[in-house]
Amino acid sequence: MASTEGLVPITRAFLASYYDKHPFTPLSPDVSRLSSEIRSLSNDFLNQQPPTQGESILIKEADGQAPHKIDENMWKNREYIEETIFLLERYNWPEALKQQSTPDNVEFAVMIGKLKDKLHNMLKVLESFQNKNAEHVFNTVMTYLPQDFRGTLLRQQRERSERNRQAEVDTLVNSGGSIRDRYALLWKQQMDRRSQLAQLGSATGVYKTLVKYLVGVPEVLLDFTRQINDDDGPMEEQRHRYGPPLYSLTLMILSIRLFLSLAWARYGAMTLKKEQMAVVEEAVDVYTMEFERFLKFMSEVFANSPFFISAEVAGDLETRKNDDYKEISVPAGKAYEVLLSVDAVNSYIAWDFSLVQGTINMDIGFSLEFESPSGEKTPMLPYRRYESDQGNFCTLMAGSYKLIWDNTYSTFFRKVLRYKVDCIPPVIEPVQSDLSKNAEEKAF
Repeated sequence: MASTEGLVPITRAFLASYYDKHPFTPLSPDVSRLSSEIRSLSNDFLNQQPPTQGESILIKEADGQAPHKIDENMWKNREYIEETIFLLERYNWPEALKQQSTPDNVEFAVMIGKLKDKLHNMLKVLESFQNKNAEHVFNTVMTYLPQDFRGTLLRQQRERSERNRQAEVDTLVNSGGSIRDRYALLWKQQMDRRSQLAQLGSATGVYKTLVKYLVGVPEVLLDFTRQINDDDGPMEEQRHRYGPPLYSLTLMILSIRLFLSLAWARYGAMTLKKEQMAVVEEAVDVYTMEFERFLKFMSEVFANSPFFISAEVAGDLETRKNDDYKEISVPAGKAYEVLLSVDAVNSYIAWDFSLVQGTINMDIGFSLEFESPSGEKTPMLPYRRYESDQGNFCTLMAGSYKLIWDNTYSTFFRKVLRYKVDCIPPVIEPVQSDLSKNAEEKAF
């Protein structure tokens, strides 16, 4: 049993300092470009033939945002990969493509086989990543448990739970459940695992009995299991740093899956062109290459990130932590505004902002304007697009000033903005009394 003396669970401030040393090299710009191109090709199909009810559901999902949680995105990528592979299976091809009656159809058939193989390989890599990560977390937790029957009890309970979960999945599949149904169940099971950890940490419900037998479990371990999955807990820093590139990859594979679904449903009635399939082929290449790179990076980050740190380190980090910064997601096609009320001329409006690392198209429009009581707007700073900026502006008038971060030029991608703004009043020299002035004059 590893010692936990003087240790506390990792904090978000600690993870921030740890992740500072492990920046992720941004995704290739081809991810954004190809996602946009494929979506444009899908829109061409939809402009000529309206979507069915089932297609409308998929389109709505593609128009939305990727899930916030890192692990939910992993499950979603598995779901979309499997659904895409399903479409690429020969028995799901359009009849005209199955017959391979034209040279183009023969060429498409060869290309489809290659795409299916690449996605099969990607699926195996992703499954391996998830399995290894889950085993790593469980084994690390077990090193802090008493090495006797209590640890054995937890291992047996975990094995029994996993067998029951697998049986539940098998029953769903055997009853004709779809790929989507299966992954909805798998995600529910993942949330159940989280709930069990939280209950173990809080010792509530049926887990009171379990904890009763686990006398000797370090309190720090219970604290860890209780807080690790909080929406605003340490893992939020992980989502802050590494979520944006993963969100882009999630939406990319969904775009590929949507295109193929629309193309297959309209095959024959509408001509599928070589240029269109060439874009899909390039997109699958870029997606699998970039996603595998992301998983390799995350494996290294996870492997070296501790679960517990000393209380002294945690306290020092919290002392140095700057809570003045805020973080906001600016949706595609929208702008975000901050209104400041300035009471005196010659006040300074100061700002410091940047886009979270991994955000697609790493810039955002920024401008400053004055708004009169009648609603008339006067530009104070010209509009420019920045990756980040620090600056200030000396006010010429008292009143309302609006700082505007603009993402209206983006069609598909949101921007995650981290910012701090302040209004600094003018420094006013103290008024000296006549008595003080006379005293100073005599002194000289």
